[in-house]
Amino acid sequence: MASRGARIDRITVRDLPAQPLMHADWSHPAVERVIAQVAAARVVVVSTPVYKAAYSGVLKVVLDLLAQDALRGKTVLPLATGGSPHHMLALDYALRPVLQALAARQILPGIYATDSQITLTPEGAYQVHADLASRLDEAALVLASEGLKLPPAHGFEPVPFSSVRCSV
Repeated sequence: MASRGARIDRITVRDLPAQPLMHADWSHPAVERVIAQVAAARVVVVSTPVYKAAYSGVLKVVLDLLAQDALRGKTVLPLATGGSPHHMLALDYALRPVLQALAARQILPGIYATDSQITLTPEGAYQVHADLASRLDEAALVLASEGLKLPPAHGFEPVPFSSVRCSV
C-alpha cells in the first residue's frame, strides 16, 4: 500500500546517540527530536527484533524517555521479527503493556514475522513472504482508515450517518 498522501517520518532508534539515551538527556537535540516526532504523530508503528522473548533494549530506552501519556489519542501498530515462532507472544506480553501504559488510544493486532518470512536478495533488497505481505497490507489499511481516518483506497466513499435516509 502506498502512503496515500500521509507523511511518514521514521525514527531509527539504533542510529540515535547512545549516551544521551542512556543518561536520559531530554535536552539533547536527538532526544528532543524523537519526543517531538512522537508527539506530532497521529499513528505510530513500533517495530523491533525479538530476542529472548523481549523487544530490543534500545527501544525500551526510547520508550522510557517518552512521557507517560505520549501515545494518548494515537493508534499504534506493533511489529516484530524473530528467529522462530516461539517468541511471537512477545508482542502481546512484553510490548503491548508498555504501549498501553503510554496511553495509546488503540493498539492494533501486532504482526510477528520470522526470519524465514523475510529474505535478503543478492541485490541487497528484502523479499517479504506473500503471507506476511498480505498481513502487512491489511494492517496498513486498518491503520490508514482507523488511525489516520483516510478514506478507503477503493470502493465507496464513507457516507455520514446524517445523510442516510431510510424508508419503510
